[in-house]
Amino acid sequence: MLRIEREAPDGLAILHWDVAGDERGSFARIFCSDDLAAAGVDFLPVQANLSHNPARHTLRGLHFQTAPHGEPKIVACLRGSVWDVAVDLRPRSPTFGAWRGFELGAASAAALHIPAGFAQGFITLEPDSEILYLMGAPYRPAAAAGIRWDDPQLAIAWPAAPALLSDRDAAFPSFEEVRAQLG
Repeated sequence: MLRIEREAPDGLAILHWDVAGDERGSFARIFCSDDLAAAGVDFLPVQANLSHNPARHTLRGLHFQTAPHGEPKIVACLRGSVWDVAVDLRPRSPTFGAWRGFELGAASAAALHIPAGFAQGFITLEPDSEILYLMGAPYRPAAAAGIRWDDPQLAIAWPAAPALLSDRDAAFPSFEEVRAQLG
């Protein structure tokens, strides 16, 4: 059974799962649509992605898809650990422009539900970190977008400077530029 901790008012939710173990190892249910629905989280996965990151302090993000192709997602770190960030890009939201950071790791037995309309990114805290994404909408290359990870207006308190960052992610526009496009 999943225990879901709503992070109101922004719509984020932390999904905690129970791990049962014996001499064979362990078992955990990491997704249950009934448990999510009972907690008021409407989510149906349509795609699953796995991100392997060999180097410590690899930064990916901040990524999002433009409307109407927003990507709700559940993010879990299956190996290693990451610091995951979600930025609210919903123009009419009371938390528009606010960010939240969460440490996710293989030992935490938790995942993060991020609604559509958020940018998301992470920095690895350990080498060989693997992140599983359950996506609630398919990837649309024409809708793929991002915001600079180090935008001073967002002032995200990353736990470390990135050691590895793609040229694409480094060239993302500022929050102000994205804000103007969102309306």
